[in-house]
Amino acid sequence: MREQQTGRLVLRVVVADDNPVVRAGLTALLDGREEVRVVAEASDGREAREMTRRHRPDLVLLDVRMPGMDGLTALPDLVPLAPVLMLTYSGESETVREALRRGAGGYLVHGEFTADQLVAAVRDVVAGRAHLTPTAATAVVGELRGDALRSALAHAERSPEANAPHNSRERLSQVQSLVGQLGSPLSAREAEIMDLIATGLNNHQIAAACFISEKTVKNHINRIFAKLHCTTRAEATAKWLGTAPDTTPPSREVG
Repeated sequence: MREQQTGRLVLRVVVADDNPVVRAGLTALLDGREEVRVVAEASDGREAREMTRRHRPDLVLLDVRMPGMDGLTALPDLVPLAPVLMLTYSGESETVREALRRGAGGYLVHGEFTADQLVAAVRDVVAGRAHLTPTAATAVVGELRGDALRSALAHAERSPEANAPHNSRERLSQVQSLVGQLGSPLSAREAEIMDLIATGLNNHQIAAACFISEKTVKNHINRIFAKLHCTTRAEATAKWLGTAPDTTPPSREVG
């Protein structure tokens, strides 16, 4: 049950981390904000589960690596009870992907966010909006690109015309477009922002992840759209990931 304080909704949070110094720091930081209150702390996944069942918070801040029951193991039990935001030093791609697959609503890596951005992430995840810091976002984009590449390769292998020389060259070109973005017209910063767009982040979240203003994000997106010759985020993502339909007219055989 959400509380009200001076006319504002207060988000109730459980903090789960095996390091007592980290727990105390997070609790002090969040309790210092009018819109957030820490209702319980936990030192492992099992205790996080117990505290979540007891207090029914609006969100659980959950570490990945903890003794006893770790965060990934606890996730399936926690997500039916409350949204979960991973907050950890573990930025390995597979760990990020597994946390999101198990239902985490966001993933923050220590050192990649400010106090204000942490509070914004709490609000986002409670509202059902994903929130990822750059390391986590990169892991998600890597998986999307991998899926697109595997799909293209599988399609090429299934095609009855795959052995024809001209079709083999076309398939090779399609696959290379997925992984060979060295020739991309985008600058390094634009490519970074395009990666974040591909994960589904909005302008506010991209600004937080890149430590720039939303106005700067909009300017970058306008340039990205112009360079990729598109008008929507969905179209830009499809082109960036190499999943846009081929609009090239088929060649005609002569003779």
